[in-house]
Amino acid sequence: MMFPSLLLDGVLSRRRTAASVKRGRRNSQNDDSGREAAEALAKGAKKTELMLRSSGNVKSNKSDNFASLCSKRGQKGINQDSAVVWEEFGCQEDMVFCGIFDGHGPWGHVVAKRVRESVPSSLLCNWQETLTSTSVGMDADQFDIWRQAYLKTYAAIDQELKQHTRIDSFRSGTTALTIVKQGENLVVANVGDSRAVLATLSDDGSLVPLQLTIDFRPNLPDFLLLFSLLAAEEAERITQSKGLVFCLHDEPGVYRVWMPNGETPGLAISRAFGDYCVKDFGLISVPHVTQRRITSRDQFVILATDGVWDVISNQEAVQIVSSTLDREKSAKKLVECAGRAWRNKKRGIAMDDISAICLFFHKTSSPPQQPVHSLINPSNSLQGFES
Repeated sequence: MMFPSLLLDGVLSRRRTAASVKRGRRNSQNDDSGREAAEALAKGAKKTELMLRSSGNVKSNKSDNFASLCSKRGQKGINQDSAVVWEEFGCQEDMVFCGIFDGHGPWGHVVAKRVRESVPSSLLCNWQETLTSTSVGMDADQFDIWRQAYLKTYAAIDQELKQHTRIDSFRSGTTALTIVKQGENLVVANVGDSRAVLATLSDDGSLVPLQLTIDFRPNLPDFLLLFSLLAAEEAERITQSKGLVFCLHDEPGVYRVWMPNGETPGLAISRAFGDYCVKDFGLISVPHVTQRRITSRDQFVILATDGVWDVISNQEAVQIVSSTLDREKSAKKLVECAGRAWRNKKRGIAMDDISAICLFFHKTSSPPQQPVHSLINPSNSLQGFES
């Protein structure tokens, strides 16, 4: 794999030059040209059908990746979920970007779409700038480059949302779960409670789920070392910021973040874009970034909003996707199963929006296997950084 990519360098360089000439500025003085170049690449991907933002499938002829996407409106009004898949991310044959965003609040659907539109091009621009910067150099760790790009991207987008004059995100926001598959490297960044689950073959040939992300809620489950440490950090950050965490009487077990006076919004996640009414009381938009080296055992990864995970286990999700003979219908099948599970398990409760992306790594899937156990963030498979 070429690192850095001369193709991307050339495309962005030409776009920067064109933007500079058009504005009559020197290239070195045009801070927005890199972003414009990345946005131009995104527009090109849409035209060539390498970018998918609604239910459907996308396949690049230059890689083995295959992605299936499906989103279903719940019973609470407009669908506030948004998703995107970008094959040949940034004109890179070996890269694919996937993102899923779950909005909440009166403007949640607008915030989710805005973040979906902003993250891919902004991340691409920041990755390229970090990649080519003299301070990083050619010998820098590739994962750390992505991590720096993610931190810069998410911080900038959250600030842009705050200053946006036509989007009211004071009491509205969105989660953001995104991955970049670059060759055999999988970089995962998560804000909120959407979840990524990898399907991999165990030693006995069974297909098992490996949870790659943590559901960032105010009361993280206190099990396994990584989970317990992050749970303590999340709770401590909120309490030190004078935010409150408690359940309502009619929602036992559903912990929410509240303002010091106990007023709205009562947010059920501890990280999100937007929601500026509680940004001073412990809520952050800093992504938790991890990496995994994909092996021949790894078959596919599922990205889904909590509308899926509230009623479907990791094991069930992997089984549903792996048993779907037509990969083009895999995301739709998972969403349909989650919808039935809502009707059976949560009677009387309005069904949440349900969205899922299934990204397959190989041209053909392994024969469907019954998962026999699950793995959650084993220390020998993930490399994580927290800021």
